[in-house]
Amino acid sequence: MPKTAATLAPAAADPSRWKALVFIALAQLMVVLDATIVNIALPSAQTDLGISDGNRQWVITAYALAFGGLLLFGGRIADKWGRKNAFIVGLAGFALASALGGAANGEAMMLGARALQGAFGALLAPAALSLLAVMFTDAKERAKAFGIYGAIAGGGGAVGLILGGFLTEYLNWRWTFFVNIPFAIVAAAGAWLVIREPAGGRNRAPLDIPGVVLSTLGLVALVYGFTRAESAGWSDAVTVAMFVGSAVLLAAFVFVESRVKSPLLPLRVLLERNRGGVYLSLGLAVIAMFGLFLFLTYYLQVVKGFSPVKTGFAFLPMIAGMITGSTQIGARLMTRVPPRLLMGPGFLLAATGMLLLTQLEVGSSYPALILPAQLLLGLGMGTAFMPAMSLATHGVNPADAGVASAMVNTSQQVGGAIGTALLNTIAASATTAYLTDHAAAVAAGGPAAKLVQAQAMVEGYSTAIWWAVGILATSAAIALTLITTGRPGAGGPVASGDGSGADAEVKIPVIAH
Repeated sequence: MPKTAATLAPAAADPSRWKALVFIALAQLMVVLDATIVNIALPSAQTDLGISDGNRQWVITAYALAFGGLLLFGGRIADKWGRKNAFIVGLAGFALASALGGAANGEAMMLGARALQGAFGALLAPAALSLLAVMFTDAKERAKAFGIYGAIAGGGGAVGLILGGFLTEYLNWRWTFFVNIPFAIVAAAGAWLVIREPAGGRNRAPLDIPGVVLSTLGLVALVYGFTRAESAGWSDAVTVAMFVGSAVLLAAFVFVESRVKSPLLPLRVLLERNRGGVYLSLGLAVIAMFGLFLFLTYYLQVVKGFSPVKTGFAFLPMIAGMITGSTQIGARLMTRVPPRLLMGPGFLLAATGMLLLTQLEVGSSYPALILPAQLLLGLGMGTAFMPAMSLATHGVNPADAGVASAMVNTSQQVGGAIGTALLNTIAASATTAYLTDHAAAVAAGGPAAKLVQAQAMVEGYSTAIWWAVGILATSAAIALTLITTGRPGAGGPVASGDGSGADAEVKIPVIAH
Protein backbone atom coordinates (compact mmCIF):
# COMPACT_ATOMS: atom_id res chain seq x y z
CA MET A 1 0.00 0.00 0.00
CA PRO A 2 1.34 3.47 -0.77
CA LYS A 3 1.86 5.99 1.98
CA THR A 4 -0.41 9.01 1.88
CA ALA A 5 0.39 12.67 1.67
CA ALA A 6 -1.34 13.13 5.01
CA THR A 7 1.88 12.08 6.78
CA LEU A 8 3.41 15.36 5.50
CA ALA A 9 6.55 13.40 4.62
CA PRO A 10 8.53 14.28 1.51
CA ALA A 11 7.73 12.14 -1.51
CA ALA A 12 9.88 9.07 -2.02
CA ALA A 13 12.08 9.30 -5.08
CA ASP A 14 11.04 7.15 -8.03
CA PRO A 15 14.07 4.95 -8.84
CA SER A 16 13.21 5.12 -12.55
CA ARG A 17 12.84 8.90 -12.72
CA TRP A 18 16.09 9.57 -14.64
CA LYS A 19 15.31 6.85 -17.18
CA ALA A 20 11.84 8.35 -17.53
CA LEU A 21 13.41 11.77 -18.17
CA VAL A 22 15.19 10.38 -21.25
CA PHE A 23 11.91 9.34 -22.88
CA ILE A 24 10.02 12.47 -21.77
CA ALA A 25 12.80 14.64 -23.21
CA LEU A 26 12.76 12.62 -26.45
CA ALA A 27 9.02 13.24 -26.85
CA GLN A 28 9.44 16.95 -26.09
CA LEU A 29 12.22 17.16 -28.68
CA MET A 30 9.91 15.59 -31.28
CA VAL A 31 7.15 18.13 -30.62
CA VAL A 32 9.51 21.12 -30.61
CA LEU A 33 11.34 19.92 -33.73
CA ASP A 34 8.06 19.72 -35.58
CA ALA A 35 7.45 23.42 -35.01
CA THR A 36 10.36 24.37 -37.30
CA ILE A 37 11.29 21.30 -39.33
CA VAL A 38 8.20 21.65 -41.55
CA ASN A 39 9.02 25.30 -42.31
CA ILE A 40 12.18 24.25 -44.17
CA ALA A 41 10.29 21.55 -46.13
CA LEU A 42 7.25 23.71 -46.96
CA PRO A 43 8.41 25.07 -50.37
CA SER A 44 9.13 21.54 -51.67
CA ALA A 45 5.89 20.10 -50.25
CA GLN A 46 3.88 22.98 -51.72
CA THR A 47 5.25 22.25 -55.21
CA ASP A 48 4.71 18.47 -55.01
CA LEU A 49 1.17 18.68 -53.64
CA GLY A 50 0.01 21.61 -55.75
CA ILE A 51 -0.84 23.82 -52.77
CA SER A 52 -1.57 27.42 -53.79
CA ASP A 53 0.37 30.38 -52.35
CA GLY A 54 -2.80 31.51 -50.64
CA ASN A 55 -3.29 28.18 -48.85
CA ARG A 56 0.33 27.28 -48.02
CA GLN A 57 0.16 29.09 -44.67
CA TRP A 58 -2.49 26.55 -43.59
CA VAL A 59 0.18 23.84 -43.42
CA ILE A 60 1.56 25.80 -40.44
CA THR A 61 -1.72 27.33 -39.24
CA ALA A 62 -3.68 24.03 -39.11
CA TYR A 63 -1.12 22.67 -36.64
CA ALA A 64 -0.97 25.89 -34.60
CA LEU A 65 -4.77 26.19 -34.31
CA ALA A 66 -5.28 22.61 -33.14
CA PHE A 67 -2.29 22.67 -30.80
CA GLY A 68 -2.96 26.08 -29.27
CA GLY A 69 -6.72 25.64 -29.07
CA LEU A 70 -6.73 22.21 -27.43
CA LEU A 71 -3.83 22.58 -24.94
CA LEU A 72 -5.95 23.33 -21.87
CA PHE A 73 -8.28 20.46 -22.75
CA GLY A 74 -5.25 18.18 -23.25
CA GLY A 75 -3.81 19.22 -19.89
CA ARG A 76 -7.04 18.41 -18.05
CA ILE A 77 -7.41 15.09 -19.89
CA ALA A 78 -3.89 14.21 -18.67
CA ASP A 79 -4.93 15.06 -15.09
CA LYS A 80 -8.09 12.94 -15.44
CA TRP A 81 -6.87 9.87 -17.41
CA GLY A 82 -3.43 9.78 -15.92
CA ARG A 83 -0.35 11.49 -17.36
CA LYS A 84 1.35 8.27 -18.44
CA ASN A 85 -1.73 7.17 -20.38
CA ALA A 86 -2.13 10.61 -22.01
CA PHE A 87 1.59 10.67 -22.84
CA ILE A 88 1.52 7.30 -24.61
CA VAL A 89 -1.76 7.98 -26.46
CA GLY A 90 -0.40 11.38 -27.52
CA LEU A 91 2.77 9.78 -28.88
CA ALA A 92 0.85 7.11 -30.78
CA GLY A 93 -1.52 9.66 -32.30
CA PHE A 94 1.31 12.03 -33.21
CA ALA A 95 3.15 9.19 -34.99
CA LEU A 96 0.00 8.21 -36.90
CA ALA A 97 -0.64 11.81 -37.95
CA SER A 98 3.01 12.18 -39.03
CA ALA A 99 2.71 9.05 -41.19
CA LEU A 100 -0.39 10.55 -42.85
CA GLY A 101 1.44 13.82 -43.46
CA GLY A 102 4.42 12.05 -45.01
CA ALA A 103 2.13 9.99 -47.24
CA ALA A 104 -0.08 12.96 -48.22
CA ASN A 105 -1.16 12.93 -51.87
CA GLY A 106 -2.91 16.29 -51.87
CA GLU A 107 -3.70 19.49 -50.01
CA ALA A 108 -6.66 18.15 -48.00
CA MET A 109 -4.76 15.14 -46.67
CA MET A 110 -1.79 17.32 -45.71
CA LEU A 111 -3.90 19.89 -43.85
CA GLY A 112 -5.88 17.14 -42.08
CA ALA A 113 -2.65 15.43 -40.98
CA ARG A 114 -1.27 18.72 -39.63
CA ALA A 115 -4.45 19.41 -37.63
CA LEU A 116 -4.31 15.87 -36.23
CA GLN A 117 -0.65 16.36 -35.28
CA GLY A 118 -1.63 19.52 -33.41
CA ALA A 119 -4.47 17.78 -31.56
CA PHE A 120 -2.28 14.92 -30.32
CA GLY A 121 0.55 17.36 -29.57
CA ALA A 122 -1.88 19.22 -27.31
CA LEU A 123 -2.37 15.98 -25.34
CA LEU A 124 1.31 15.01 -25.35
CA ALA A 125 3.04 18.29 -24.41
CA PRO A 126 1.30 19.02 -21.06
CA ALA A 127 1.46 15.34 -20.09
CA ALA A 128 5.25 15.38 -20.58
CA LEU A 129 5.85 18.49 -18.48
CA SER A 130 3.44 17.47 -15.72
CA LEU A 131 5.13 14.05 -15.46
CA LEU A 132 8.37 15.84 -14.67
CA ALA A 133 6.57 18.05 -12.17
CA VAL A 134 5.24 15.11 -10.13
CA MET A 135 8.24 12.73 -10.51
CA PHE A 136 11.06 15.10 -9.48
CA THR A 137 10.40 16.48 -5.99
CA ASP A 138 13.94 17.07 -4.67
CA ALA A 139 14.96 20.69 -5.36
CA LYS A 140 18.43 19.92 -6.79
CA GLU A 141 17.23 17.00 -8.91
CA ARG A 142 14.28 19.04 -10.10
CA ALA A 143 16.68 21.79 -11.18
CA LYS A 144 18.76 19.34 -13.24
CA ALA A 145 15.69 17.71 -14.81
CA PHE A 146 14.11 21.02 -15.78
CA GLY A 147 17.48 22.27 -17.00
CA ILE A 148 17.57 19.44 -19.54
CA TYR A 149 13.90 19.96 -20.43
CA GLY A 150 14.38 23.72 -20.76
CA ALA A 151 17.39 23.28 -23.05
CA ILE A 152 15.35 21.01 -25.33
CA ALA A 153 12.35 23.34 -25.28
CA GLY A 154 14.55 26.31 -26.13
CA GLY A 155 17.01 24.78 -28.57
CA GLY A 156 14.88 22.13 -30.24
CA GLY A 157 13.42 24.58 -32.72
CA ALA A 158 16.86 25.48 -34.05
CA VAL A 159 17.79 21.78 -34.25
CA GLY A 160 14.67 21.38 -36.40
CA LEU A 161 16.10 23.87 -38.88
CA ILE A 162 19.28 21.76 -39.25
CA LEU A 163 17.44 18.44 -39.49
CA GLY A 164 14.82 19.90 -41.84
CA GLY A 165 17.57 21.25 -44.08
CA PHE A 166 19.34 17.89 -44.25
CA LEU A 167 16.20 15.86 -44.89
CA THR A 168 14.83 18.24 -47.51
CA GLU A 169 18.13 18.76 -49.33
CA TYR A 170 19.42 15.17 -49.32
CA LEU A 171 16.30 12.97 -49.05
CA ASN A 172 12.76 14.28 -49.53
CA TRP A 173 10.40 16.65 -47.73
CA ARG A 174 8.27 13.65 -46.71
CA TRP A 175 11.01 12.57 -44.32
CA THR A 176 10.42 15.66 -42.20
CA PHE A 177 7.19 13.88 -41.22
CA PHE A 178 8.41 10.27 -41.22
CA VAL A 179 11.31 11.15 -38.88
CA ASN A 180 8.76 11.60 -36.04
CA ILE A 181 7.74 7.93 -36.15
CA PRO A 182 10.93 6.38 -34.67
CA PHE A 183 11.03 9.18 -32.05
CA ALA A 184 7.45 8.35 -31.01
CA ILE A 185 7.96 4.55 -30.96
CA VAL A 186 11.08 4.74 -28.78
CA ALA A 187 9.54 7.31 -26.40
CA ALA A 188 6.25 5.36 -26.05
CA ALA A 189 8.00 2.03 -25.46
CA GLY A 190 10.29 3.58 -22.88
CA ALA A 191 7.45 5.37 -21.14
CA TRP A 192 5.41 2.16 -20.95
CA LEU A 193 8.32 0.36 -19.29
CA VAL A 194 9.77 2.92 -16.88
CA ILE A 195 7.25 5.66 -16.02
CA ARG A 196 5.28 5.21 -12.81
CA GLU A 197 3.01 8.03 -11.74
CA PRO A 198 2.66 9.08 -8.11
CA ALA A 199 -0.45 7.62 -6.50
CA GLY A 200 -3.38 9.93 -5.87
CA GLY A 201 -2.36 12.58 -8.38
CA ARG A 202 -5.34 12.25 -10.74
CA ASN A 203 -8.21 14.69 -10.90
CA ARG A 204 -11.40 12.63 -10.69
CA ALA A 205 -13.74 15.60 -11.07
CA PRO A 206 -16.21 15.60 -14.00
CA LEU A 207 -15.02 17.34 -17.16
CA ASP A 208 -16.01 21.01 -17.52
CA ILE A 209 -17.60 20.86 -21.01
CA PRO A 210 -18.58 24.59 -21.23
CA GLY A 211 -15.01 25.46 -20.23
CA VAL A 212 -13.60 23.14 -22.92
CA VAL A 213 -15.78 24.69 -25.65
CA LEU A 214 -15.18 28.33 -24.64
CA SER A 215 -11.40 27.98 -24.12
CA THR A 216 -10.88 26.02 -27.33
CA LEU A 217 -12.91 28.43 -29.49
CA GLY A 218 -11.38 31.47 -27.77
CA LEU A 219 -7.79 30.31 -28.27
CA VAL A 220 -8.44 29.17 -31.85
CA ALA A 221 -9.93 32.60 -32.64
CA LEU A 222 -6.96 34.36 -31.04
CA VAL A 223 -4.31 32.30 -32.86
CA TYR A 224 -6.19 32.57 -36.16
CA GLY A 225 -6.62 36.33 -35.72
CA PHE A 226 -2.87 36.86 -35.43
CA THR A 227 -2.16 34.41 -38.24
CA ARG A 228 -4.64 36.14 -40.55
CA ALA A 229 -3.30 39.59 -39.62
CA GLU A 230 0.05 38.56 -41.08
CA SER A 231 -1.45 37.93 -44.53
CA ALA A 232 -4.62 40.07 -44.67
CA GLY A 233 -3.66 43.00 -42.45
CA TRP A 234 -4.74 44.24 -39.01
CA SER A 235 -7.75 46.20 -40.31
CA ASP A 236 -9.22 43.24 -42.23
CA ALA A 237 -12.83 42.63 -41.17
CA VAL A 238 -12.30 38.94 -40.43
CA THR A 239 -9.12 39.68 -38.45
CA VAL A 240 -10.94 42.22 -36.28
CA ALA A 241 -13.89 39.83 -35.85
CA MET A 242 -11.53 37.08 -34.69
CA PHE A 243 -9.98 39.34 -32.03
CA VAL A 244 -13.35 40.59 -30.79
CA GLY A 245 -14.76 37.05 -30.78
CA SER A 246 -11.70 35.76 -28.92
CA ALA A 247 -12.00 38.47 -26.24
CA VAL A 248 -15.71 37.69 -25.70
CA LEU A 249 -15.16 33.91 -25.59
CA LEU A 250 -12.18 34.09 -23.22
CA ALA A 251 -14.01 36.54 -20.93
CA ALA A 252 -16.96 34.12 -20.85
CA PHE A 253 -14.48 31.31 -20.11
CA VAL A 254 -13.07 33.17 -17.09
CA PHE A 255 -16.61 33.88 -15.83
CA VAL A 256 -17.63 30.21 -16.19
CA GLU A 257 -14.43 29.00 -14.48
CA SER A 258 -15.13 31.24 -11.48
CA ARG A 259 -18.60 29.71 -11.09
CA VAL A 260 -18.40 25.98 -11.87
CA LYS A 261 -17.56 23.40 -9.21
CA SER A 262 -14.88 21.55 -11.23
CA PRO A 263 -13.32 24.10 -13.63
CA LEU A 264 -11.19 23.14 -16.62
CA LEU A 265 -8.65 25.79 -15.53
CA PRO A 266 -8.89 26.49 -11.80
CA LEU A 267 -8.25 30.23 -11.49
CA ARG A 268 -5.91 29.53 -8.56
CA VAL A 269 -3.43 28.17 -11.12
CA LEU A 270 -3.40 31.51 -12.97
CA LEU A 271 -3.88 34.00 -10.14
CA GLU A 272 -0.97 32.84 -7.98
CA ARG A 273 1.45 35.68 -8.78
CA ASN A 274 4.56 33.56 -9.38
CA ARG A 275 2.93 31.23 -11.92
CA GLY A 276 1.08 34.15 -13.51
CA GLY A 277 4.38 35.99 -13.82
CA VAL A 278 5.99 32.96 -15.48
CA TYR A 279 3.18 32.51 -18.02
CA LEU A 280 3.19 36.21 -18.95
CA SER A 281 6.97 36.73 -19.14
CA LEU A 282 7.52 33.44 -21.00
CA GLY A 283 4.79 34.21 -23.53
CA LEU A 284 6.30 37.63 -24.25
CA ALA A 285 9.82 36.21 -24.57
CA VAL A 286 8.60 33.61 -27.08
CA ILE A 287 7.11 36.45 -29.19
CA ALA A 288 10.64 37.82 -29.57
CA MET A 289 12.21 34.39 -30.17
CA PHE A 290 9.80 33.27 -32.90
CA GLY A 291 10.24 36.57 -34.71
CA LEU A 292 14.00 36.17 -34.62
CA PHE A 293 13.93 32.61 -36.03
CA LEU A 294 11.81 33.88 -38.91
CA PHE A 295 13.94 36.94 -39.73
CA LEU A 296 17.32 35.29 -39.29
CA THR A 297 16.27 32.35 -41.48
CA TYR A 298 15.18 34.68 -44.29
CA TYR A 299 18.22 36.93 -43.85
CA LEU A 300 20.66 34.04 -44.11
CA GLN A 301 18.91 32.30 -47.02
CA VAL A 302 17.62 35.23 -49.09
CA VAL A 303 20.11 38.03 -48.35
CA LYS A 304 23.28 36.00 -47.68
CA GLY A 305 22.42 33.10 -50.01
CA PHE A 306 22.91 30.28 -47.47
CA SER A 307 21.57 26.80 -48.33
CA PRO A 308 18.96 25.21 -45.99
CA VAL A 309 21.65 23.01 -44.39
CA LYS A 310 24.10 25.89 -43.96
CA THR A 311 21.30 28.00 -42.45
CA GLY A 312 20.54 25.25 -39.95
CA PHE A 313 24.19 25.05 -38.91
CA ALA A 314 24.31 28.84 -38.62
CA PHE A 315 21.89 28.50 -35.66
CA LEU A 316 24.24 26.16 -33.74
CA PRO A 317 25.71 28.93 -31.53
CA MET A 318 22.21 29.72 -30.26
CA ILE A 319 21.60 26.05 -29.47
CA ALA A 320 24.95 25.81 -27.66
CA GLY A 321 24.10 28.93 -25.69
CA MET A 322 20.68 27.60 -24.70
CA ILE A 323 22.05 24.26 -23.57
CA THR A 324 24.82 25.97 -21.57
CA GLY A 325 22.39 28.47 -20.05
CA SER A 326 19.89 25.78 -19.04
CA THR A 327 22.17 23.01 -17.79
CA GLN A 328 25.24 24.89 -16.55
CA ILE A 329 23.94 28.27 -15.37
CA GLY A 330 20.22 27.81 -14.64
CA ALA A 331 20.42 24.30 -13.17
CA ARG A 332 23.47 25.10 -11.01
CA LEU A 333 22.09 28.35 -9.63
CA MET A 334 18.42 27.36 -9.32
CA THR A 335 18.85 26.01 -5.79
CA ARG A 336 21.06 28.95 -4.74
CA VAL A 337 19.23 32.07 -5.91
CA PRO A 338 15.55 33.04 -6.30
CA PRO A 339 14.08 32.31 -9.76
CA ARG A 340 13.53 36.00 -10.55
CA LEU A 341 17.30 36.60 -10.30
CA LEU A 342 17.81 34.05 -13.08
CA MET A 343 14.81 34.93 -15.24
CA GLY A 344 15.18 38.74 -15.13
CA PRO A 345 18.92 38.88 -15.97
CA GLY A 346 18.46 36.00 -18.44
CA PHE A 347 15.87 37.94 -20.44
CA LEU A 348 18.07 41.07 -20.28
CA LEU A 349 21.08 39.12 -21.59
CA ALA A 350 18.90 37.81 -24.43
CA ALA A 351 17.77 41.41 -25.11
CA THR A 352 21.45 42.42 -25.35
CA GLY A 353 22.02 39.74 -28.00
CA MET A 354 18.92 40.95 -29.83
CA LEU A 355 20.21 44.53 -29.57
CA LEU A 356 23.34 43.52 -31.49
CA LEU A 357 21.15 42.19 -34.30
CA THR A 358 19.51 45.59 -34.76
CA GLN A 359 22.82 46.52 -36.44
CA LEU A 360 22.22 44.03 -39.28
CA GLU A 361 23.21 45.23 -42.74
CA VAL A 362 23.32 43.49 -46.12
CA GLY A 363 27.06 42.90 -45.79
CA SER A 364 27.16 42.09 -42.05
CA SER A 365 29.76 39.52 -41.00
CA TYR A 366 28.45 36.28 -39.52
CA PRO A 367 31.44 35.74 -37.15
CA ALA A 368 31.63 39.37 -36.05
CA LEU A 369 27.93 40.12 -35.48
CA ILE A 370 25.49 37.22 -35.85
CA LEU A 371 27.52 34.59 -33.96
CA PRO A 372 28.10 36.63 -30.74
CA ALA A 373 24.50 37.87 -30.84
CA GLN A 374 23.23 34.29 -31.00
CA LEU A 375 25.50 33.20 -28.13
CA LEU A 376 24.18 35.99 -25.88
CA LEU A 377 20.60 35.28 -26.92
CA GLY A 378 20.97 31.54 -26.31
CA LEU A 379 22.70 31.95 -22.94
CA GLY A 380 20.06 34.41 -21.75
CA MET A 381 17.04 32.43 -22.91
CA GLY A 382 18.46 29.13 -21.63
CA THR A 383 19.14 30.65 -18.21
CA ALA A 384 15.63 32.11 -18.04
CA PHE A 385 13.74 29.13 -19.52
CA MET A 386 15.01 26.64 -16.97
CA PRO A 387 13.59 28.24 -13.79
CA ALA A 388 10.48 29.31 -15.75
CA MET A 389 9.67 25.71 -16.73
CA SER A 390 10.22 24.54 -13.15
CA LEU A 391 8.37 27.36 -11.41
CA ALA A 392 5.34 27.08 -13.71
CA THR A 393 4.41 23.79 -12.02
CA HIS A 394 6.20 24.17 -8.67
CA GLY A 395 3.88 24.02 -5.69
CA VAL A 396 0.81 23.23 -7.78
CA ASN A 397 -1.63 20.63 -6.49
CA PRO A 398 -0.79 17.32 -8.28
CA ALA A 399 -4.39 17.10 -9.52
CA ASP A 400 -3.80 20.40 -11.39
CA ALA A 401 -0.31 19.58 -12.71
CA GLY A 402 -1.51 18.78 -16.23
CA VAL A 403 -3.46 21.99 -16.71
CA ALA A 404 -0.66 24.08 -15.14
CA SER A 405 1.75 22.48 -17.61
CA ALA A 406 -0.69 23.17 -20.44
CA MET A 407 -0.62 26.87 -19.53
CA VAL A 408 3.17 26.91 -20.10
CA ASN A 409 2.67 25.46 -23.58
CA THR A 410 -0.32 27.73 -24.23
CA SER A 411 1.70 30.86 -23.38
CA GLN A 412 4.47 29.66 -25.72
CA GLN A 413 2.09 28.69 -28.55
CA VAL A 414 0.07 31.90 -28.39
CA GLY A 415 3.30 33.88 -28.00
CA GLY A 416 4.70 32.18 -31.11
CA ALA A 417 1.60 32.97 -33.17
CA ILE A 418 1.61 36.59 -31.99
CA GLY A 419 5.36 36.94 -32.57
CA THR A 420 5.26 35.63 -36.12
CA ALA A 421 2.33 37.85 -37.13
CA LEU A 422 3.15 41.01 -35.16
CA LEU A 423 6.87 41.23 -35.94
CA ASN A 424 6.41 40.11 -39.54
CA THR A 425 3.83 42.86 -40.07
CA ILE A 426 6.17 45.45 -38.53
CA ALA A 427 9.01 44.24 -40.75
CA ALA A 428 6.84 44.31 -43.88
CA SER A 429 5.70 47.89 -43.15
CA ALA A 430 9.30 49.08 -42.66
CA THR A 431 10.38 47.33 -45.86
CA THR A 432 7.55 48.94 -47.85
CA ALA A 433 8.40 52.38 -46.44
CA TYR A 434 12.07 51.95 -47.41
CA LEU A 435 11.15 50.88 -50.96
CA THR A 436 8.79 53.87 -51.29
CA ASP A 437 11.60 56.22 -50.24
CA HIS A 438 13.95 54.63 -52.81
CA ALA A 439 11.40 54.10 -55.59
CA ALA A 440 13.62 55.75 -58.20
CA ALA A 441 16.47 53.30 -57.61
CA VAL A 442 14.09 50.33 -57.79
CA ALA A 443 12.54 51.61 -61.03
CA ALA A 444 15.99 51.94 -62.62
CA GLY A 445 16.46 48.16 -62.40
CA GLY A 446 19.78 46.33 -62.61
CA PRO A 447 22.19 45.50 -59.74
CA ALA A 448 21.36 48.76 -57.92
CA ALA A 449 17.68 47.81 -57.71
CA LYS A 450 18.52 44.38 -56.30
CA LEU A 451 20.75 45.98 -53.69
CA VAL A 452 17.99 48.40 -52.65
CA GLN A 453 15.54 45.51 -52.34
CA ALA A 454 17.97 43.60 -50.12
CA GLN A 455 18.56 46.73 -48.03
CA ALA A 456 14.79 47.18 -47.69
CA MET A 457 14.42 43.62 -46.35
CA VAL A 458 17.21 44.14 -43.83
CA GLU A 459 15.69 47.49 -42.79
CA GLY A 460 12.45 45.66 -42.08
CA TYR A 461 14.21 42.97 -40.04
CA SER A 462 16.19 45.44 -37.94
CA THR A 463 13.07 47.54 -37.23
CA ALA A 464 11.17 44.45 -36.02
CA ILE A 465 14.16 43.30 -33.96
CA TRP A 466 14.10 46.66 -32.11
CA TRP A 467 10.55 45.76 -31.06
CA ALA A 468 11.79 42.34 -29.95
CA VAL A 469 14.41 44.06 -27.75
CA GLY A 470 11.65 46.02 -26.03
CA ILE A 471 9.51 42.90 -25.60
CA LEU A 472 12.39 41.02 -23.92
CA ALA A 473 13.06 43.99 -21.62
CA THR A 474 9.36 43.91 -20.65
CA SER A 475 9.67 40.16 -19.94
CA ALA A 476 12.58 40.89 -17.62
CA ALA A 477 10.62 43.61 -15.80
CA ILE A 478 7.62 41.30 -15.30
CA ALA A 479 9.84 38.47 -14.01
CA LEU A 480 11.63 40.77 -11.54
CA THR A 481 8.43 42.34 -10.18
CA LEU A 482 5.80 39.59 -10.20
CA ILE A 483 7.93 36.55 -9.26
CA THR A 484 8.67 36.78 -5.55
CA THR A 485 9.22 33.18 -4.47
CA GLY A 486 12.53 32.26 -2.85
CA ARG A 487 14.98 29.64 -4.02
CA PRO A 488 13.62 26.03 -3.90
CA GLY A 489 14.15 24.33 -0.56
CA ALA A 490 15.15 27.56 1.18
CA GLY A 491 11.99 27.78 3.23
CA GLY A 492 10.93 30.97 1.46
CA PRO A 493 7.47 31.81 0.25
CA VAL A 494 7.03 28.97 -2.19
CA ALA A 495 3.49 29.13 -3.41
CA SER A 496 1.27 26.12 -3.23
CA GLY A 497 -1.50 25.17 -5.60
CA ASP A 498 -4.22 26.53 -3.35
CA GLY A 499 -2.40 29.72 -2.50
CA SER A 500 -1.87 28.72 1.12
CA GLY A 501 1.87 29.12 1.01
CA ALA A 502 2.42 25.59 2.29
CA ASP A 503 5.56 23.77 1.24
CA ALA A 504 5.09 22.23 -2.18
CA GLU A 505 6.49 18.85 -1.13
CA VAL A 506 3.62 18.31 1.29
CA LYS A 507 1.22 18.20 -1.65
CA ILE A 508 3.07 15.64 -3.77
CA PRO A 509 2.17 12.06 -2.80
CA VAL A 510 4.60 9.18 -2.56
CA ILE A 511 5.24 6.88 -5.54
CA ALA A 512 3.09 3.76 -5.33
CA HIS A 513 5.11 0.56 -4.97
